[in-house]
Amino acid sequence: MAAFGKEIQENRLRGSNSVILLTVGTSPFQFDRLVRAVDLAIAAGSVDDQVFAQIGFCKYKPINMRYAPMLNKEEFDEHFQNSQAIIGHAGMGTISMALDQLKPLLVMPRLRMYDEHVNDHQLGTARWFEKDGHVLAAYAAEVIPSRLEALPFFEPKPRLASPERVAAKVAEFLDAL
Repeated sequence: MAAFGKEIQENRLRGSNSVILLTVGTSPFQFDRLVRAVDLAIAAGSVDDQVFAQIGFCKYKPINMRYAPMLNKEEFDEHFQNSQAIIGHAGMGTISMALDQLKPLLVMPRLRMYDEHVNDHQLGTARWFEKDGHVLAAYAAEVIPSRLEALPFFEPKPRLASPERVAAKVAEFLDAL
């Protein structure tokens, strides 16, 4: 596997060939709660796959998975594309990308009470996409192990229309005028 930047920490790897990408996005807020929960779940054996994490501004540094604070776009896209599943915050960019590529996605919303964001808008986002069968959601760190065990079997329901397809249809309509 190629090295992605000097800041990647080479830690103990799991034995599987499958890879899961954990991403906390590019928010300037830490998301230690998610990174720690996944790291502990790996240590407890809830995950058989290798996990690579983009941890952003987290203070917690994982010991059971490789990680980098940030990745450039090309590195991120490569990790995303090569992963069998994704774990992330409930941000629209991560959700849209996973849906576009039909990747199983486990989301945990960032919460204001833990200084993970300025408000709790990700709660509504997670609930909406979970209700429609697009994502698995974990609303507390304690459920991360059971959600991780379910993630390999989760088949996300595809979106009916991606923004790109809607834009293409609108452009096609306008060109016909």
